[in-house]
Amino acid sequence: MILIVEDDAELARLISEQLESAGMHTQVYHRAANVLRYLKNSFANLMLLDVNLPDQTGFSLVEDLRNQNISIPIIFLTANDSETDRVRGLDVGADDYITKPFSFAELIARIHAVLRRAETAHDLDITKNASLATEPFQFLGATINPKRMEIKFPKGKNQKIGRKELGILAYMYNNPDTVITRRTLIHAVWGIHADVRSRSLDQYIVKVRALFSKHGLDPSGFKTIHGVGYIYNPKPDAK
Repeated sequence: MILIVEDDAELARLISEQLESAGMHTQVYHRAANVLRYLKNSFANLMLLDVNLPDQTGFSLVEDLRNQNISIPIIFLTANDSETDRVRGLDVGADDYITKPFSFAELIARIHAVLRRAETAHDLDITKNASLATEPFQFLGATINPKRMEIKFPKGKNQKIGRKELGILAYMYNNPDTVITRRTLIHAVWGIHADVRSRSLDQYIVKVRALFSKHGLDPSGFKTIHGVGYIYNPKPDAK
């Protein structure tokens, strides 16, 4: 899905027709508030964004999206060819910047290029919050190695670990002594639009705790807050 956020209704219609004829699905919005509402609940592959919208600028819309942890590749469309605006657009997080007028052939080529970069940018991602590039970290007496996707337990015992278990451990490690709701943890590991039930998350937690217990480590530092979520207390590492 390509979102077209453009206050010029005729131009938005023309862009939509060209992209649809190129095999893309599109959705048109003319106001920032409407596209922000859409992205809070739905997924899109890329957004074409006009800088000047009736209710706010495209720059401020991108900032709002980032502040709410909504990630989407963005190409700015604008009649302003000033270097200042181009730099600002890239600084706030846009992936490309095209000035009007433009050819539809160029626009389609730019869209394909940004989508290819977006795909490869996440090649190292294990989950939404963990990457193969993440440095090893200590968790309740074990060493978690994201690059090898394994846990090193005392006495040199290594155990492979799944993506979701690794994402859970990484998020808890980065948020110690803090109550984490089930919804927050699901969004962090699976993504904000994931349809994952709390019961499924609980099953992963049970699996992680069982793994630590199996290798002689006390998992009590990773506690359940009944009716709310979980909390990680790293103090057992100091024993």
